[in-house]
Amino acid sequence: MGNPDTREIVQMDLANRIFFRLYQCANMLHKTGTRAVEEQGLTTQQWAVLGALSRPEAQDGMSVGDLARYLMVSRQNLSGLLSRMERDGHLANAPDGRDRRSRRITMTASGRHVWLHEAQPNIRRYYAQALADFSVGDMAHTLHYLLKLLDNMQRLDQEGAPSAEEDGALGEAEVASPPHTHG
Repeated sequence: MGNPDTREIVQMDLANRIFFRLYQCANMLHKTGTRAVEEQGLTTQQWAVLGALSRPEAQDGMSVGDLARYLMVSRQNLSGLLSRMERDGHLANAPDGRDRRSRRITMTASGRHVWLHEAQPNIRRYYAQALADFSVGDMAHTLHYLLKLLDNMQRLDQEGAPSAEEDGALGEAEVASPPHTHG
């Protein structure tokens, strides 16, 4: 096969740096994002669930499977999270009228209140702090490239690349070690 040329080495180094920075950002989002909503007794995962259920298209709730697909987590990881949120009074679940075997998850009045009146102001403040010094153009470009990367990763997933579960990787709140730690 021969030795990789300089261009391949540079590309691999840049790829490693990108993925390591994403790894660090995900960890810091979990840490600092949870701190932003901890007064409401929420974590970033619960924040994501409430955010997903607050969308107009989810006004009547979502099935557990649809919610898992939307959040890109396994049903198993989502199950415990939903149970805790139901216990805390943020969510309700009932049989789905369209498929009695499926459960429909909805936000309770209490969950809506916490989301709209308590968590949202803290989330807005967090976004402003985390995106300090980002112009609207910077944010638009970042979103564009993250969506492009996500599309490629979804394509890999659909092609049958080993999933985190198949690889024995860790759950939603835990992360696996990256291959390299420089960047």
